[in-house]
Amino acid sequence: MAHSNTILSQVLQLIPRHQFQTCVDRHKGDHRIRKLTCWGQFIALLSGQLARRDSLRDLIETLSSNQTALYHAGFKAVKRSTLADANANRSHEIYRDLFYKLSAKIQNAAPKYKLKLSRKLYALDSTFIELCLSVFPWAQFRQKKGAIKLHVLLDLDGLLPAFLNITDGKTHDVTAAKKMKLPKGSMVACDRAYVDYKWLYTLQIKGIRFVTRMKSNAQYRVVKSRKVDKSTGLRCDQTIRLTGVQTKKKYPGELRRISYRDPETGKRLVFLTNDFALDAKTVAAIYKARWEIELFFKTIKQNLKIKTFLGTSPNAVLTQVWIAMIAYRLLAWMKFMSKTGMSVQQIKRLIEMNLFQRRDLRDLIQRKWLKPPKPTVSPQLNLAF
Repeated sequence: MAHSNTILSQVLQLIPRHQFQTCVDRHKGDHRIRKLTCWGQFIALLSGQLARRDSLRDLIETLSSNQTALYHAGFKAVKRSTLADANANRSHEIYRDLFYKLSAKIQNAAPKYKLKLSRKLYALDSTFIELCLSVFPWAQFRQKKGAIKLHVLLDLDGLLPAFLNITDGKTHDVTAAKKMKLPKGSMVACDRAYVDYKWLYTLQIKGIRFVTRMKSNAQYRVVKSRKVDKSTGLRCDQTIRLTGVQTKKKYPGELRRISYRDPETGKRLVFLTNDFALDAKTVAAIYKARWEIELFFKTIKQNLKIKTFLGTSPNAVLTQVWIAMIAYRLLAWMKFMSKTGMSVQQIKRLIEMNLFQRRDLRDLIQRKWLKPPKPTVSPQLNLAF
């Protein structure tokens, strides 16, 4: 049998060490550090994500019991207090920068989204991560609730987060969206929470197309109506101008209003877009593609440790979230490269059960272990008459 490193060691090889060290040096992460380097902290927290460890004590005991498997990866056993101090004090921006450095290489391997468009398609949304206010008093959201908020711009090619912003629970979606650098010439699908006409007009000026839901209280006048095939669920396709006292100042241009009735649920949806070239059915399909970001949130919450935390300080929480997102990128990369059709969740489960085993990572993901070895017949069993 060919020699193989541990699964964890092979996963770590996907991260260029020179890029990691660049992030560390930029934020002086290893300045005057004697015991636990940033690389060791990263190995520990990434192991906690992939092995699904529930607490800091649980994680340290797991790492200590597998010390021989971790030695060649560059990790030595540390005390729980040492790792806790690192999580509280080492800048989370180290892992934020690493997250973005991995983006381009992994995105190049991502498959194209099933909806064929001339523009790059993104989905924009946010999700809450609830926190206990008595344990995380800095994360106050409501009077008796704590939370942080993940604002995500999801590239639908490969379903990978292109931009991620972590804020307190009170930050409005549009406020976070204004800080995102949407690529020029792209298309973004978002829900009604992002209907800020001034921001939407900014996208129009930058050459960015959007598809969103129209607010029920919007005031407008119809400039032009186009014929639609009502057998497809479409009800109307109109060119409109906003007539509200403030809205017409915030968005002085024309918009396209499309009414659609979902044949499956019977629900009527009214879309708003600044794209006049696409057919109305495609616009409805673009908004439907926005559901992919809801599935992304479901995947990370079910498979990564972002609902319970190993530390209580803001830096410890942000560090854990960024490393969780790095873990998701690595799992997605394995999915793209294996070309087996397995989901991120299935790959995560395989790695979770074999993280410290010495076997080939590619063979594990491609499930070559399911094929039994060919039986060999010993010559001693051959009977000659």
